Amino acid sequence: MKKLIIFTDLDGTLLDYSNYSFEAALPALDLIRERNIPLIICSSKTRKEIEHYRNKLSNLHPFITENGGGIYVPEDYFNFIMQDSQFKIEEAAGYKLIRLGAAYPDLRKALQKLRYEGFDVKGFGDMTGEEVTVVTRLSIEEAEMAKQRDFDEPFLVKGSGEDTERLLERIQGMGFNYTQGQFFHILGNSDKGKAVSILTDLYRKQYGGTVTVAIGDS
Repeated sequence: MKKLIIFTDLDGTLLDYSNYSFEAALPALDLIRERNIPLIICSSKTRKEIEHYRNKLSNLHPFITENGGGIYVPEDYFNFIMQDSQFKIEEAAGYKLIRLGAAYPDLRKALQKLRYEGFDVKGFGDMTGEEVTVVTRLSIEEAEMAKQRDFDEPFLVKGSGEDTERLLERIQGMGFNYTQGQFFHILGNSDKGKAVSILTDLYRKQYGGTVTVAIGDS
């Protein structure tokens, strides 16, 4: 029988958009746990944020952070040695990290350059924890976790629609990409789909045949 693997986003999917609660999902989560189905969190959130929810959920499976920027696999999770000449695999705080995203300092420099060019942009790295709390409705503890970024920078932009269009074109012209949801995000050549594909291949190596289900809010 093929192994079922479930990938889920957090905001607006596993978590209620209005209060960040997963209470409504508890019956499904209990069933998934009973049937030993890997539940993979795949989110724009940071490692610290996802670890916070993994602890609450007693989830011990791999996870994908910051719009596909990093894949974190707990040590000794798979029964084979992870190695791939295509990807850089690092040791990171009890995980094997497959790094796919841009370096965060490069993203911060890009935003600084955009400001120098006249665009009115403000990233999470420019905000205090209290300011992040205001724009996200997160607690101060959660806001500080949201600021601990590695591969992706959420940002706000002021100006006309034409200004925003020019900004996004400029981001691509600088060699970066962007996403748009609750916030704009500047990132490198990474995305959730690519990360899901890589992690699915690892599960196939472990179990043979797999069936994947992806749950999101789009």
